[in-house]
Amino acid sequence: MRIPDLLEALRAEYGDLQWWPADTAFEVMVGAVLTQNTSWTNVEKALDNLRAIDALSPEGLMALDPEELAERIRPSGYFNVKADRLRHLLRFLEASGGVEGLTALETAELRSALLGVKGVGPETADDIVLYAFDRPVFVVDAYTRRLFERLEVPQAQAPYDQLRGHVEAELGPDVAALNDLHALIVEHGKERCRPRPRCEGCPVRGHCSHPDAAANPRGRAG
Repeated sequence: MRIPDLLEALRAEYGDLQWWPADTAFEVMVGAVLTQNTSWTNVEKALDNLRAIDALSPEGLMALDPEELAERIRPSGYFNVKADRLRHLLRFLEASGGVEGLTALETAELRSALLGVKGVGPETADDIVLYAFDRPVFVVDAYTRRLFERLEVPQAQAPYDQLRGHVEAELGPDVAALNDLHALIVEHGKERCRPRPRCEGCPVRGHCSHPDAAANPRGRAG
């Protein structure tokens, strides 16, 4: 299935999701670290804990001692590890001239700099580059892999950057489309394309290779 066709099918099904749910670029950066290996519901609880003490800012987080920071973000899981990663991100942000300093970087330079931060891997870096800085990159996550493999998308099993490049080539430098596609895939992965899929009513069922989709091979997308 072609990526533009997938995007249109998911848009028709789920509409405009207004993702990423954050008020500032800095909140996106914090959320990108906290969402590692957990659900967004848990991240929201951790962010609310930080807001409750007016600490959801670079200055506010740096003012917390490591133990309190870890306790505040406990709902996100792996809280000691994530507290350490947030502190590394905060030091990087300060050394880079804040959000304004990072905004001045070209996309490739920005992504490379983020990947140099301890605890920031490709998915987290691309979350930040796409959602905090509105740059045309695609975020590859577990939902993406699962859906693309079932739809037999080319490069579905390729290394991270190769699959990311395939999607970006298909959609071009369209930030809104890349943003929408990732958000829609996450929603679809939570609603229907689970490890054990819910195929009834799936908007791309007619393109799916999963055995459970075969009962109605054409589906709504056929």
